[in-house]
Amino acid sequence: MIDNNERITRLEETVAHQAKTIEELSDQLAEQWTVVEQTRAKLDRLTERFLSLEEQSLDAPANTRPPHY
Repeated sequence: MIDNNERITRLEETVAHQAKTIEELSDQLAEQWTVVEQTRAKLDRLTERFLSLEEQSLDAPANTRPPHY
């Protein structure tokens, strides 16, 4: 039979392990959030660039045959 001191020790070990795991998961989540924010910023820049290029292409003259055809 397990005495109370041993039981408390096991519970403390479990809590310590869980606290470490939670801290590691929190760190990973924060790191992934940074990557998501960087990706979002890149996507915004690429979207702006695409829209700018699309707008420029609309302003370009249409492709027509040269007069000698």
